[in-house]
Amino acid sequence: MAPLLVLSISFALFVVLGRLGVRHLGSWVTCLRYALAAMFLLTGSAHFGSRRAELVAMVPPALPYPEILVAATGVLEIAGAAALLVPRLAPWAAAGLTVLLVAMFPANVYAARAGLSLGGNPVTPLLPRTLMQIAFVGATVAVVIGARGGERTKRERARIGLRGAPGAADRGDRAGGATG
Repeated sequence: MAPLLVLSISFALFVVLGRLGVRHLGSWVTCLRYALAAMFLLTGSAHFGSRRAELVAMVPPALPYPEILVAATGVLEIAGAAALLVPRLAPWAAAGLTVLLVAMFPANVYAARAGLSLGGNPVTPLLPRTLMQIAFVGATVAVVIGARGGERTKRERARIGLRGAPGAADRGDRAGGATG
C-alpha cells in the first residue's frame, strides 16, 4: 500500500506546486514522471534493505535464483526511477517499467496466495493488489503516451512555425489575417 500512497501523494503535491507557479511542474506528465520516480525509488530500494528476505520469499518457486532476481529487479526499478527524471529517456523508462510491472506481478500473486508477509504484515490480498498493479501500469503507460504526445506537439508547432505559441494560427485566422 505504501507505493500507492507515495505515487498518489507525490503526484498531488507536484500538481499543486505546478498550479502554484513552479513552471517545471506545469505538465501533468512531468508531475506523473516525478511521482513514479519517487514510487520506484521506494520500491527498488526495498530490494536491498531489511525487507530483502521477504521479497526473496515472494519469488515463485518455479523461478531460479530468487536472490539474483530480487537484486536485478531492484536495480531496474532504481534505474527506471532515475531515467524517468530525464525527459528524453522518460518514455523509454516508463515502457520498460511497464514491462517490469507485468513481469513481477506473478510474485505478488504467489505472495498473496501463499499468505506471505511483508514488513510484519500480511501482503496485500490479491484483488486490491491487482487493482493497484493496474493503477501502476496505467500510470507508466500514461507517461509513455503523454510524453510522446508532447513530442509530437512540439514537432508540429515547429513545422508550422509557431515555436510554442499554442493557438496562434487560430487567432490569426479569426483576426482575418489569414485566408483559406
